[in-house]
Amino acid sequence: MKISAVIPAYNSAKFIEAAVRSVQAQTVPVDEIIIIDDGSTDNTAEIVAGLPGNIIFHKQTNQGPSAARNKGIELASGDWIAFLDADDQWMPEKTSQQLETLAAHPLLHLIAGDMAEIDAQNHVIVPSVLDKHSLLTEFEQLDGQPIPNALSRLVKKNFIPTGTVLAKRQSLIEAGSFNSEIRFGEDLELWARIAAHHPISCLSVVLMLRRQHGNNATQASGAMLIDLTKVMESLRRQTPVQLLQQGINPDIMAADSYWTLGYWYFASGDLKNAQNSFHESLRLHWSLRSALYFAASFLPHPLIETIRTVKQKC
Repeated sequence: MKISAVIPAYNSAKFIEAAVRSVQAQTVPVDEIIIIDDGSTDNTAEIVAGLPGNIIFHKQTNQGPSAARNKGIELASGDWIAFLDADDQWMPEKTSQQLETLAAHPLLHLIAGDMAEIDAQNHVIVPSVLDKHSLLTEFEQLDGQPIPNALSRLVKKNFIPTGTVLAKRQSLIEAGSFNSEIRFGEDLELWARIAAHHPISCLSVVLMLRRQHGNNATQASGAMLIDLTKVMESLRRQTPVQLLQQGINPDIMAADSYWTLGYWYFASGDLKNAQNSFHESLRLHWSLRSALYFAASFLPHPLIETIRTVKQKC
C-alpha cells in the first residue's frame, strides 16, 4: 500500500511550509508529497524548493483547486490519496489512525475524520467541527465502521472535510474526480458519488487543523447556492437509484436546492432570478411553498417590501 499526499497551492507562501512539515511529521509517513501550484504569483515555488523530502512539484496555469487536486491524482503513484490544503495542517497521527481503521475495516474506500479550526495565529477557534454540528457522538459510536446510508447523510449535511480524506485512487478516478466546473460543493459531489457505490467511514478524532483567515472564509452567497443546485442536479442524474434506496427522493432533493436559491434571490430583491429558480423547483417537484413564492415573485417590489414590513410587525 502506497499513500500520496496531494496539496493544491495558490499564493500559499505564508503557510505552505507548515502544511508540508505536518505531512512529513506523520508517525506513519506517506510515500510522496505532490504539490500542485495553481498559478501562484508569490514565492510559493521558492519556499517549496527549499523544503527537504520526497516532494513532487508541478506548476500550472490557474484553474482552481479542483483542477489542481485532479492533477495531483493524475500524477500520484500511490494507490491511496490523501488531500491537504496549503494553509491547513494534519495532526501527527492522522495517517496511522486511518490505516488502523482500514486494517479493521478493509472494505472501506474512503476514510475521513473530524477537524478543528484555527485562526492565522494558530489559536483554536472550534475544537471539533463534528461536535459543533452535533455529529460527534454518532461517529464515536460507529468507531470507524462503515456509515449506514452514507449517501443520504451526505446530501443532508456534508460531514467530510477534504483535508481529512484518505481515499482509494481508483475509486476517485471511477467517480470522475473533482468537478472543476463547480467551485463550491465539488467535494460533496465527489464524496457522494463514492458513497453511492462503496463503504466510507468518518472517524470521531481530529485529524486536521483548518485555518480560517480572510482569504478562505466562505459565507452563504448566491454563488454557493447556485453551485449547490448543480451538485444536487448531478447527483439526481447519476445516483437516483441509490438515493431512493436510502429514502431520498432525488427530484425533491434537487427541487429543494432550487427553492433555497430562489428564496435567496427573493430576499435580495432579484425577482427575475427568483422566478427562474422557483420555476425550476416546481418543474422538478410541485410544492405549495414553491408555488406561493413563485407567484409572489411577480408582485411589484414595493408591495413585497410593504408585506415584509407588516409581517415583521405582526
